[in-house]
Amino acid sequence: MFNYFGKNVGIDLGTANTLIYLAGRGIAVNEPSLAAVNSKTGQVLAIGEEAKKMLGRTPAHINVIRPLINGVISDFEMTQEVLKSFLKRLEVSGPFIAFQRAVIGIPSNLTEVERKSVEDAVVGAGVQKAYLIEEPLAAAIGARLPIHEPTANMIVDVGGGTTEVAIISMAGAVNTKSLKIAGDKLNDDIIRFVRDEFRLIIGEPTAEELKITIGSAILLEDKAELAIRGRDLTTGLPKEVLVKDFQVRSAIVRSLKIIVEAVREVVEVAPPELVGDILRRGIFMCGGGSLLRGFNQLIEKELSIITTVVDDPLTCVARGTGVVVENFKRYAPIISHPLIPRDIKV
Repeated sequence: MFNYFGKNVGIDLGTANTLIYLAGRGIAVNEPSLAAVNSKTGQVLAIGEEAKKMLGRTPAHINVIRPLINGVISDFEMTQEVLKSFLKRLEVSGPFIAFQRAVIGIPSNLTEVERKSVEDAVVGAGVQKAYLIEEPLAAAIGARLPIHEPTANMIVDVGGGTTEVAIISMAGAVNTKSLKIAGDKLNDDIIRFVRDEFRLIIGEPTAEELKITIGSAILLEDKAELAIRGRDLTTGLPKEVLVKDFQVRSAIVRSLKIIVEAVREVVEVAPPELVGDILRRGIFMCGGGSLLRGFNQLIEKELSIITTVVDDPLTCVARGTGVVVENFKRYAPIISHPLIPRDIKV
């Protein structure tokens, strides 16, 4: 009877974007993990997409805050505010509580303190019970991989703040590696390159546009270029330059190489039988970073293993948390929570 009045949600609390899966409805929120705050009054002016529009365009007393850095909560109160705002948008009402249970995807290398802060933030935002699941597992579930079978499911989740590499078999992670090199680091690489090469200062939104529009991991047949605007480092005046695809590629090549090496290391220490499975089944990529053109082909070329980008890679982790929250009893053994009751009632 109690569950009738409580809704369950799956949350992908990402560095770049936060996605919320409402049980029975699907993904209901997909917004940037940003908040705009007036530093004089402490008032939260905007959250999500509205705050992103302000990035790099605010006066000194308005700060656009990213409350998560490299998958870790850096501003607890603001994370709570962001979650509260997103949960309100779900328009869930009931006589008792709006949200009974949440399953949250987290990076695989978080400390106990960092895990506890995620739980506390979600509970503080209005959810009765918070359960954690590591992102590679959630991504594999979201990609509909057979994680319960004794076979290798290798997943590479390239997000905004972290890249998660894992081999999953029998509903558990055999080998994992978490890197603080992902989409945001590629943006930083592009900003630095444009500053050094063109003596031009650009912001994160422009770097993101360059990465998405003309960025690639390998040499492609189609040549591309993009005109960007910024501040001339020498004169301090506005300036426009034309950036070509090979220049963006040279800016991000070092970071991509580190990610590829991390994938190689995880494969190298895997049991031989699982390595055989990986060769047969391939590597699966998800997360926003997997959409970088030719990234899967780069991994395929370097490791000689078929690499596939899953369907709808941006929502993979969120869909995974949604599957878990809708089939809670089945997935309870793989959920991390210090207070899981022994007799789970669904």
